[in-house]
Amino acid sequence: MAVTEDMTAMALRLHRQGQKVALATVMATWGSAPRPIGAQMLICEDGRFFGSVSGGCVEGAVVLEAAEALATGQCLRLRYGVADADAFAVGLACGGEIELVVEPVGQGQGMDPAVLERLVEAQSARKPIAVRLDLSSWQRELISGQAEFSSVQPTGGLAGDVFTYVQTVPLRLVIIGAVHIAQYLAPMAQMAGYLVTIIDPRDSFASPARFDGHQVIVDWPEEALARLSLDRRTALVTLTHDPKMDTPALQHAVASEVFYIGALGSSRTHAKRRQSMLDLGVSAAAFDRIQGPVGLNIGSRTPAEIALSILAAMTAKLRGQAHV
Repeated sequence: MAVTEDMTAMALRLHRQGQKVALATVMATWGSAPRPIGAQMLICEDGRFFGSVSGGCVEGAVVLEAAEALATGQCLRLRYGVADADAFAVGLACGGEIELVVEPVGQGQGMDPAVLERLVEAQSARKPIAVRLDLSSWQRELISGQAEFSSVQPTGGLAGDVFTYVQTVPLRLVIIGAVHIAQYLAPMAQMAGYLVTIIDPRDSFASPARFDGHQVIVDWPEEALARLSLDRRTALVTLTHDPKMDTPALQHAVASEVFYIGALGSSRTHAKRRQSMLDLGVSAAAFDRIQGPVGLNIGSRTPAEIALSILAAMTAKLRGQAHV
């Protein structure tokens, strides 16, 4: 499995290969439950599982329950908490509680593969979509239109016997400059759940062999970015030190809804960059969206450490930390 492969995409792929699989999804949490609503875990008939619903506390119990669901084709509604008889084996030692639904794929009451197909298509198109599941009848309704989706809670949730699961648009990182730092940042970001795109017009730099498993676009940033949708689930980082590549990319970024923009370079370089972009008509407010020097100040020196500081800054911005 690719690190960034979504649980629904993986479930559909394995089902098409003839394997029996089930999806477990967190419907509600109380207290200090470690995984949020919508967190998913994929369980195979042979006991293998991917993803998590609790961070390790109840996964073993969920695998056993899922085996029953796969054998019978029946969906299951489960709840775990510290009050369980064995809090370590099937409870949440952290003190929280979670409620889950387990759905076998393509069996009985379970998830129709056609629903998974729609979810995967929406993910590829970077469009939000939700599934409304009636826990008494096990009927499912897809919610995808803008007018319909506006009435759905952003994170979904459980209301009585109705659970709404919201599949958000995947996180994406666009890296300008297929340089040494990018070779560390790309896999780090992938492990954190980002789809990574590297843009560089230099063939020798933007080589698929240097960035295996990532999308590589050999083109000038202004041309490549014109073909991409820079939405609010996207971060963009420039790493080239070359104004011919960095400046056009940053102009695109500040005019978009991207949640994070970072530019490699010293404070002096960033001051020069600011003046040149203001001269090009970029407003001061728009330029101030760019973090430069890029990354959190953790004393980074090596390419790997700089990549780590950039990912940390992206995470802080994504999670609403005010200092970034």
